[in-house]
Amino acid sequence: MSRIVLVAAAVIAAVWTSSVEGADLGYGQPYQPYTVNQPLNIYSWAGPYLGGNVGWNWGSVDNNPTKPSGLVGGAQAGYNWQTGPWVFGVEADIQGNGASDTFAPWKFSNPWFGTVRGRAGYALNNILFYGTAGLAYGELQGQTFGLSESHTNAGWTVGLGAEVGLARNWSAKVEYLFVDLNDSNFVITGAQNGYSFGLLRAGVNYRF
Repeated sequence: MSRIVLVAAAVIAAVWTSSVEGADLGYGQPYQPYTVNQPLNIYSWAGPYLGGNVGWNWGSVDNNPTKPSGLVGGAQAGYNWQTGPWVFGVEADIQGNGASDTFAPWKFSNPWFGTVRGRAGYALNNILFYGTAGLAYGELQGQTFGLSESHTNAGWTVGLGAEVGLARNWSAKVEYLFVDLNDSNFVITGAQNGYSFGLLRAGVNYRF
């Protein structure tokens, strides 16, 4: 008999303890086991992206008084890797360019150019500040006295930018690049001519 009483007392004590714990949780609230709080969601810059841009460029032709400038627009594609706040990536773009200038008998224009660059930056959640540098290439076209000559030259570029994540898949950026397309020997001018210019542009990217 005493053993039965002890078992019954143990059962009653267990039920009472569970009831007290349930009351502490609040009436009608299901019991939730303790879990460590998860960190706030951090914007991810990692992965591939594709976008477009528009801007303005201005510069000068080596060994010639012309200073072509004009509206520029194009498309870019790239891929980012992210380690903590650090973001590293590669990006390529191709641009159509309206930059041209005429001085006396000479006219120079840069109908198109492109770049292939590395990028490295620091992210403050959905805001990314970055530097970029790499290869540039493009066409420089010269005209004088009805004659026309063009060369496609390679060169280099370096710049800075900032990008803001607007949504999970969309971001917007502002970027400045300095581009130097190397000199080529132009027969119509009798000189080595190349084109160096600054480029300020804004763009949007879609992240996959």
